[in-house]
Amino acid sequence: MEFIEQTTKAKEKSIQAVLVAAIIFVSFNLRPAITSVGPLVNDIQNDLGLAHWSAGLLTSLPLIAFAVMSPIVPNISGKLTNSWTLIMGLIFLLLGLFIRTVANLFFLFFGTFLVGVGIAVLNVILPGIVKDKFPQKFALMTGVYTTSMSVFAALASGMSVPLASGLNLGWKYALLVWSVPAVIALIIWLFIVKIDKKDRPKDIKISGKQETSNLWRSSLAWQIALFMGLQSSLFYVTITWLPDILFSKGVSREMAGWLLSLTQFIGLPANFFVPILAERYSSQQKVALGICSFSLIGYFLLLISPAFWVIIIGIALIGFGLSGTFSLALSFLGLRARNARQASQLSGMAQSLGYIFAAVGPMLIGYIYDFSEKWTVPIITLIIIVLLTAFFGYRAGQDRYV
Repeated sequence: MEFIEQTTKAKEKSIQAVLVAAIIFVSFNLRPAITSVGPLVNDIQNDLGLAHWSAGLLTSLPLIAFAVMSPIVPNISGKLTNSWTLIMGLIFLLLGLFIRTVANLFFLFFGTFLVGVGIAVLNVILPGIVKDKFPQKFALMTGVYTTSMSVFAALASGMSVPLASGLNLGWKYALLVWSVPAVIALIIWLFIVKIDKKDRPKDIKISGKQETSNLWRSSLAWQIALFMGLQSSLFYVTITWLPDILFSKGVSREMAGWLLSLTQFIGLPANFFVPILAERYSSQQKVALGICSFSLIGYFLLLISPAFWVIIIGIALIGFGLSGTFSLALSFLGLRARNARQASQLSGMAQSLGYIFAAVGPMLIGYIYDFSEKWTVPIITLIIIVLLTAFFGYRAGQDRYV
């Protein structure tokens, strides 16, 4: 009997270890397919003859997919299991990664949209899986997968040019490299659904039309959505155009890619500590203004000086500020809601609307550059967006509920 119990416990620990690995490998796929594009935009433009505004679509299309898919995914997982919905997301991601390497504008943009659909599914469903599989260690596992996501997002930015130029893979195969973690994650999850017959969570149907309509009429909910959208727009504009901005200041393409990685790596502490700091106070208005000030100073330094050391300080401040505003935006979803149902509704509204705003950013900045032919006006535009982000963050940080 004791031997059987020991065997059972060993088996359970093994399954838990596989689940941890599975969640981490999924997190590896949440950003690299997007963040790897920015450093290679110039190569893609030269190969396919894209204008800056249309090249911005390579970042905007996944965000449009996020906005469209986010409200739909819970309905899909209600008919399938969470695990099979996640597998479906990985399949869409893989299809998109392969399709967009075809040297054709239609396939490039269609594949990019499919990449966005896949990542949107993973974004929405992964927290539910963590809650289902690790109910007692939800915060710990959330920290593990968000940190893993940020690390791989940064690595993808830095490795893009070395893969494309250093290893002579070209932009197509440099982007296709990021199908490897998707394949590994898919294999692990197919194994999990085979051994784990309890992968269907107890779905909570969110009902109450009146509560949803009230939320859409809430000025605070709109302020949170605008804060999330504007900070997302800043992040994706930076991911897309920072390498080109740095190149215009005399930085090499390869170094620009690594500096984009630095922008993301240096923000990891902010990702972790800002929510903890925000939770300590009933009002987060000072936190919002403080964290936005980092980005404001960073973009201003990029605007006024081409000196390399000033650029380093500027992008470090930008990275810290952008990571902090992202974490604060997610914190608002819980801090400004009275209960779990309201938090879910607020999350759906804020992320759907937020990503619509974010999708406009890279295209807008690309269009402004095409019009002005210099990066001065686009950077000034980013400074204005930071000021608007700070304003809506200040409003969203009031001690009240939606």
